[in-house]
Amino acid sequence: MKLNLTLISFLLFLVACADLQQLRNDNQIYPIREYEQMIVGRLDANYVGDENCLGKCHKHEQIRSDFQRSVHGEQIASDTGLPLVNCESCHGPGSLAIEGIGQTEKDKCKFETLLQLEQLPSQAQSLICLKCHSAASTPVLTYWNASTHANNDVSCFDCHELHVGPQQKVSRKEMDELCFKCHSDVRAAFNQFSHHPIIENKISCIDCHETHGSPQDHLLRGTTLKETCTRCHMEFQGPFVFEHADVTEDCANCHVPHGSPNRPLLRSSQPFLCLQCHTAHLSPIAPSVSNENMKGVFYSRCTDCHSSIHGTDIPSARGRGTFISR
Repeated sequence: MKLNLTLISFLLFLVACADLQQLRNDNQIYPIREYEQMIVGRLDANYVGDENCLGKCHKHEQIRSDFQRSVHGEQIASDTGLPLVNCESCHGPGSLAIEGIGQTEKDKCKFETLLQLEQLPSQAQSLICLKCHSAASTPVLTYWNASTHANNDVSCFDCHELHVGPQQKVSRKEMDELCFKCHSDVRAAFNQFSHHPIIENKISCIDCHETHGSPQDHLLRGTTLKETCTRCHMEFQGPFVFEHADVTEDCANCHVPHGSPNRPLLRSSQPFLCLQCHTAHLSPIAPSVSNENMKGVFYSRCTDCHSSIHGTDIPSARGRGTFISR
């Protein structure tokens, strides 16, 4: 019996080793989708360089000027003096596109032989950029493939336009309109009475959100919501001797981040916001009103007395902190 168990254990060990070896082998992924073949460009075409590409097509002269003055076009290899990024880096080899141009006046660039970028799915469009940027100094792209944007079919081309001028990054003044194209609900929030000054161009979306991906919810830049908020609101960072427990980690318990009809970005007006938790503060001697459901509540703002609502180091007269400034 003991011998049989030993034999069975040995056989299982051999099977496990065989499976492990199989996992370590390089295996081609099947099937190869059509766009994965397109991503490398035409295999029957050759690279000819910018001078040949742009010199054959005069209507690209403005594009050429813009590209050469852009962050991509200005990068030159120190050893060869050649551009690190050129037209063919994104559009594929261009020998077939310019073949025969110049022989007659009717000759035109054969754009159909280049990569048809607009026909690629969003993941493949982004892969064109990631060929360089995943290896360059762009650490935020670590999270791109798992980000909310990538998983909702947003590609690099949806935000970055490389042929509209030398400035290829989205400026801070253009940032809000670019984000609002998809986030119409956020646009409505910023039009509320109380809002962060996005539409006034004092801050931008990227001050709080990392658009290329983040390990945090809502693409936040900070490791927690409070850390993101206290990058600007440092006076509420703490730690305090007497802390308001509910707001220690999550500012969104009381505040709406984009906009609210209540100052300052409160989820509901005072005192009703506070009374959602502090029900013991309902007063039996408060003035009566016609609405029976509203009897016994305070009608002033809690912060008229409790002005250090986020936390304080000063105890009250009763020997404990009640967030009253002195």
